[in-house]
Amino acid sequence: MMITTLVMVASILFLALQLEEKFKVPSPLSLIALSFAAHNVIKQAPMMTGDAESFAKLVIFLLPVLLISDALELKLRDLKKHGLSLLYLSIVAVSLSVMVALAISDWLFRDYHLSNAAVVMLFSMVLATDPVSVVSIFSKFQLPHQLKMLAEGESLFNDATALIVFVFIGLFALKGGVITPLYVAEISIVVIVGSIFIGVSVGFIGLMLMKTTHNRIAEMMILILAGYSAFVLAEHFYVLLNFFGGHSHMHLSGILAVIFATLTVSHMMNKHLEHENERISNDEATLTQEALKTKTSARLFMTVLQRVKATLEEKNRHLRNKEDIQLLAMVANTLLFIAMAEMIDLDLLWQYRFEILIMFAATTFIRGVMMTIFAWVTNNTRQMVDVNQRWTTVLSFAGIKGGLSIVMLTMIPASFEHLESFKAIVIGVIMLSTFVYAAILIWYIHRHQAAFLVELNAEGQHH
Repeated sequence: MMITTLVMVASILFLALQLEEKFKVPSPLSLIALSFAAHNVIKQAPMMTGDAESFAKLVIFLLPVLLISDALELKLRDLKKHGLSLLYLSIVAVSLSVMVALAISDWLFRDYHLSNAAVVMLFSMVLATDPVSVVSIFSKFQLPHQLKMLAEGESLFNDATALIVFVFIGLFALKGGVITPLYVAEISIVVIVGSIFIGVSVGFIGLMLMKTTHNRIAEMMILILAGYSAFVLAEHFYVLLNFFGGHSHMHLSGILAVIFATLTVSHMMNKHLEHENERISNDEATLTQEALKTKTSARLFMTVLQRVKATLEEKNRHLRNKEDIQLLAMVANTLLFIAMAEMIDLDLLWQYRFEILIMFAATTFIRGVMMTIFAWVTNNTRQMVDVNQRWTTVLSFAGIKGGLSIVMLTMIPASFEHLESFKAIVIGVIMLSTFVYAAILIWYIHRHQAAFLVELNAEGQHH
C-alpha cells in the first residue's frame, strides 16, 4: 500500500510538473485536478487521510516545510522596505475584512442566524491564503520584484493573522470568552511579539549550528530543524510556561515563528552569498589586471583561481540547499492536494452550492475592496511603494485559499451546530479560488505581460 501511494504521488507530481513546463499550468491547479481524477477514476487508490482530523494532522506535519521554502525567497531588506505595506495587507486588511463580514453577515446568511463568533471563525477560514499557489503562478512570469514581494509576503503573513483571529477571537468568543478592544490589543501583541522572539532565537541557534559544518545535507537539516523547532515551541508555548510554574494554556503562532526562524538563517546565508559574489568580482578584476601586465605571476593566478573555486563551491552549496528545500516542499504540496481530493464530498458541496457561491462572491468582493483601499493608501504615503491598477488586480486575485483553512475547521467543537455547512463552504471556496483565481491571474498577467516587463526593466535600471 505504501509503495502504491509513493508511485501515485510521484506520478501525479511528474505530470503536474510537465503541465507546468509545457503549458504553464500552475502546479497547485494541476495537482488538485490530477489528485481528484486519480482518487475518483482509480477506485483502488489508497487513502492518505480519509477525514478532516487526519488531514489537519497531515497539514500541521507538512506546513513548516512549505513555510520554510517560501520564507527562503524573502529578503530582510525587502521586508524593511515594504514593512508598512505588508502590515496593511496581512493585518489591517484581514481585520477590516472581518469587520465588514460582521456588518453584512445577516444579509449574507439570513437563514442561519450566525453569532458574531461564528462569523469571525467562518471568514477567518476563507481569508487565509495559500503562499504555495501564489509563488507557483508568479514563477512562470516575469513580474516586477516589488509586486511579487507584496503578493508573496502577504500570502505568508496573512495566514498567521487569520489563524490568530480564528483562535484567539472566534473560538475564544464561541467558548464564552468576552471580547473587548483591550483583550484584542493585548493578545495580538503577546502572540506576535512572542512568536517573532521564538523564531529569531531559534534562528540564531541554527546559525551557530551552521558554523559547525560545511556539509550541504547537514546545512539543509539545520534549516528544517530550525523551522520545525520554532513551530513546535510556539504552538506548545504553554509547556514552557507550565515548566516554569506559569500554569497557562497560552500558545503562540507557529506560522510566524517558522517564518522568522527561516528569515534569520536565510538572511545570514544571503549576506554570505553577497559577500561571495563580491569576492568573485574582486578576484575577476585582479585576474584582468594581472593579464594586462607584460609579466604575469603564475603564483598569483593559482592563488586567485583556488579562491574563486572555493567561493563558487560554497555558493553552489547554498543554492543547492534552497533547491532541495523546494523539492521537499513540492512533494509535501503533492501529498496535501492528494489528501484534499480524498476529502471532497461532491454531494455535500452540491447541497450547499448556494452558500458556497455566496461566500466566494462575498470574499472576492471584500478582497477587491481591501486591495483598492491599499492602492489608495500606498499612492498617498511616501514610505510605501505606489500600486497601479494592474498591481491592484493581481493582488486581488492572489488570494487563493489553501490547507490551513481545513486545519481551522478541525479546531471547531464537534457540537457546533453549523459545522457541516462550514465544512462545505470552506472546502468549496478553496476549490473555487484555486481554479477561478488561478485562471484569472494567468490570463491577466499574460495579457499585460508587456507592461509588466516595462515595469521590471525600469525597476532594474532604478536599482
